[in-house]
Amino acid sequence: MVQLIQEGLRAGVWHGQVVDGHPTGIEVLLHGNPVAGVQITPEGEHGQRIAVPISADVLEEGIQTFVIRDGSGHVLGHFTIGAGNGMEADLRAEIDLLRAELELLKRAFRRHCAETSA
Repeated sequence: MVQLIQEGLRAGVWHGQVVDGHPTGIEVLLHGNPVAGVQITPEGEHGQRIAVPISADVLEEGIQTFVIRDGSGHVLGHFTIGAGNGMEADLRAEIDLLRAELELLKRAFRRHCAETSA
């Protein structure tokens, strides 16, 4: 099974490694568009290294999600970069949504328990 190991962001370049296979056509997308300058190099018999340069023109307020996929469209993984004040608003909105969903699940669970115990 192909696995993506995320090594993190250093000096403006995100690093990762694909192990247990050599998927072809690996690409990194941001907002559905390919990211320029991605370097993929073989590593041993069963791996590849991925280096994704993060240029200043792709950084903007909020959270940017970079998607890594192979040539068949299978998503191997993703990484996110957050910047500016917009990130705080994005995170708060996401937390609010999660809280609302949790409340909905709690009500449904309580209703289910009440119906099955009666």
